[in-house]
Amino acid sequence: TLTAALAETPARNTPMTMVVPAAAGSAPDIVARLLSDELQHRLGQPFIVENKPGAGGIVAVMAAKSTANRPNTLLFVHAAVATVTPLTYRAARFDLATDFEPIATVADTPMMFVANQAKGPKSLADAVAQAKAGPDTVALGSTARGSVPHLAGVLLGQMTRTQFNNIPMSTSGQALQAVLGGDTVVSVDGIAPLLPMVKSGRLRALGVTSNRQLPGLEGLPLARDTVPGMELSGWFMLFATQGTPSARVQEINAAVNAALKSPELVQKLQATANYPVGGSTADARKFLDSEKKRWALAVQQAGLKAE
Repeated sequence: TLTAALAETPARNTPMTMVVPAAAGSAPDIVARLLSDELQHRLGQPFIVENKPGAGGIVAVMAAKSTANRPNTLLFVHAAVATVTPLTYRAARFDLATDFEPIATVADTPMMFVANQAKGPKSLADAVAQAKAGPDTVALGSTARGSVPHLAGVLLGQMTRTQFNNIPMSTSGQALQAVLGGDTVVSVDGIAPLLPMVKSGRLRALGVTSNRQLPGLEGLPLARDTVPGMELSGWFMLFATQGTPSARVQEINAAVNAALKSPELVQKLQATANYPVGGSTADARKFLDSEKKRWALAVQQAGLKAE
């Protein structure tokens, strides 16, 4: 009936909540806010970004899953929450492919290794040489255990057969403060929070983990030139809660794709080293499936067990 259909459609004046499993100022939060501004304008509905960091994303996923106002709730996750957390946290009893509706892959972003200007190595080769000379002496900070940056640090050690002293922090901000303060000499994270520090000369870029020079990152060294095969990207995906009418899912997908073609948003994303992806809901589902397999292998190689 028409009444039932209306009841299922979110009222345009009802705010949409976008739940983000990361702290304010982190790479996922930066992209989520850029996207929510666009969607607010395109869907004609107010948007609220709700940061719920903690426990590898479990806090945010469970909050989005249990919300009473489900058609008005979206979940915006970074790669590790969808692919790594279910393998490394015993408490992660969720599968985003079945518990939510994938809307679209929004953007992807390489990682970047950076060093403390005064105490850190001068290059990635230098960092590897120091770690080889003194196993466990080079403190390498990253965001949460099992995150893509953390796995990037673990894989760097494995691919170069060296032993870094890997120190996962609980947030992006903590990892950044640690390398700026010299508590760690090297750090790795998504590029967005690091780029301003590199551009202002407060941190030294050691290596970007992309497979090519990317717009906005010209002149920064590529990790693969020092460590062949060291190519790694994080990504962001938007989900609707289970039971959201499929017409609504398609409407949001169309709004996301339109936003990702807006030169203004593309420019803002590129300024934070994020590169638009987009595509259909089927593309998002297929991509999620292949990424789950890829990261399961990385987790296995890193020797991470469920805790």
